Amino acid sequence: MHLLNLGILAHVDAGKTSLTERLLHTAGVIDEAGSVDDGNTRTDTLALERRRGITIKSAVVSFPLDGVTVNLIDTPGHPDFIAEVERVLGILDGAVLVVSAVEGVQAQTRVLMRTLRRLGIPTLVFINKIDRRGANGSAMLDQMARRLAVPLVPMGSPAASGTRAARFVPGLGPAAAEVLADRDDDLLAAYVDDRVDRGRLHAALATQARRSQVHPVYFGSAVTGAGVPELVAGIERLLPAAGGDPAGPLSATVFKVERGPAGEKIAYARVFSGTLRVRDRIPFGHAARGADRAEGRVTALSVFDGAADVRRDSAGAGRIVKVQGLGGIRIGDPLGAPGRAYEHHFAPPTLETVVVPGPGTDRRSLHLALTQLAEQDPLIGVRHDELRGETSVSLYGEVQKEVVQATLAEEYGLDVTFRETTTLCIERPAGTGHAVEFNKQGANPFLATVGLRVDPAPPGAGVAFRLEVELGSMPYAFFKAVEDTVRETLGQGLHGWRIPDCTVTMTHCGYSPRQSHAHQGFDKSMSSTGYDFRGLTPLVLTAALRRAGTVVHEPVHRFTLQAPADTLGALLPVLARLGAVPETTGAPGASAVLEGTVPAARVHELEQRLPGLTRGEGELETAFDHYAPVTRGTVPERPRTDRNPLNRKEYLLNVMRGTD
Repeated sequence: MHLLNLGILAHVDAGKTSLTERLLHTAGVIDEAGSVDDGNTRTDTLALERRRGITIKSAVVSFPLDGVTVNLIDTPGHPDFIAEVERVLGILDGAVLVVSAVEGVQAQTRVLMRTLRRLGIPTLVFINKIDRRGANGSAMLDQMARRLAVPLVPMGSPAASGTRAARFVPGLGPAAAEVLADRDDDLLAAYVDDRVDRGRLHAALATQARRSQVHPVYFGSAVTGAGVPELVAGIERLLPAAGGDPAGPLSATVFKVERGPAGEKIAYARVFSGTLRVRDRIPFGHAARGADRAEGRVTALSVFDGAADVRRDSAGAGRIVKVQGLGGIRIGDPLGAPGRAYEHHFAPPTLETVVVPGPGTDRRSLHLALTQLAEQDPLIGVRHDELRGETSVSLYGEVQKEVVQATLAEEYGLDVTFRETTTLCIERPAGTGHAVEFNKQGANPFLATVGLRVDPAPPGAGVAFRLEVELGSMPYAFFKAVEDTVRETLGQGLHGWRIPDCTVTMTHCGYSPRQSHAHQGFDKSMSSTGYDFRGLTPLVLTAALRRAGTVVHEPVHRFTLQAPADTLGALLPVLARLGAVPETTGAPGASAVLEGTVPAARVHELEQRLPGLTRGEGELETAFDHYAPVTRGTVPERPRTDRNPLNRKEYLLNVMRGTD
């Protein structure tokens, strides 16, 4: 039987988890579909998820179809938990994107579809809630074509939309043939000559859907079950099965890490090739240059069967498994042969808050708990300021902050509050800067020569480290010490913000060879060590950055705002004061639609003011769009948490104190 790893994705409240329940019920895995409102769904297992009625963590369930075993991954829909979705995308064979027939295409819907298209993941669309009042199934195709701008193939049409009797009427119509013919010259010729038969049309549909060239669209209701059998048939016929050779070399990727009752790490992984076995000793993680990868023994292995997981001695290519025994495992780690690289598909968090321990809460216990939460969600960046004794976390939004607070209380017994959320900026080099310090010359207290040049790089390019010196001119460990320290130092630029994109080139290098006296050991005072290069590099890099200069950029969101047309007179001046820039304006009837950009720091204020400005009728959607230079007010600064290489005297005192 073939395997299919299927993701269910949607904007929050589109009915994604309810659809998962209905699919399990239709496949005969459960006797009755659970309800999000009743808190008895199979995939929302956390007490916090059931209490809030939203998915926070991705969950895996399995069900059999006639010729396919489906591993279904239910993902969060709320944008605050987009990191959970990001990690799942790399292990999918196909996806179902759920859209509400009442709310229509929303901000997260567009973000998800753009990402699915970019990654080439075959995707079916399920327009849910056609039984709800206000549903307009027929108009949804037009809205989706306009707002998603992707090729859609309607697999039928809705009937009696907006009533409990709403149903899905299957059937490919002329519109489907036209969309498919646009991507198939032979089919186009047959279509023009009126020679297209049903079999040929369905064959073209299956081929193009599996290649992610078109997206079949179904209408239905997860609550009543309307349209779900047809969707199930589409999952089986139109999405590709998992590939991979079970006899090949082992290659798997970890997409989720959780902790068991005893605090042990449990890794969720997709096996792309080979077979994973209990008691196997396997390499995992990413090898640092010049260092071996970690290695561990698999002590337990589980695969998914229905709503539960069952122990197995082995699991082959295509499977999703739970693995125990790999203590140092992290999200994104490859198991066995290095596989596909873990990529970031969505924007990083743009908010940060300081976690304040409550009465009786131990700071060390809090730091450990936050570190463990960051293991499960790497985009929760934990930042510890030893000087001020503070720990901050980066977040996507206020809901995520509330979830972190509740998780710390319920799972760790730690009472915390938060300071006001602040916006996370970044820095970009304004030009090129170069600096060098030579071994045993001037005020350089380190036995090392380091020269670095900093150049700007395009947004999204990341940090590149290059050499203009011969690799054999000094021990490789010293080059590695410089590169690692460069990447660490770029976490705090001249104004304290991360520098995500630049090229750093090593232009000079030098060291003092190993010295020893007769009948004595290594003389550290006369010989270079990695410490010398790690100590000198921040001073040289910050000097180069000073000469290049940096510009602070703030996150900017794209917004869509719908409001009564007669409220624009009050709304537009407020948008201007908040730094928002409306780029397009549409006025369908009595309602106006504004689209544009707004600084992320002002989104919360806009959300608070909108009801009063629009008589409570305004609707706002926002999503991160880009970073832009800060052009108004004072340049935002972020307190440093390192040894402050911007102040040479303070830095050297801190470094020397750290070696006592």
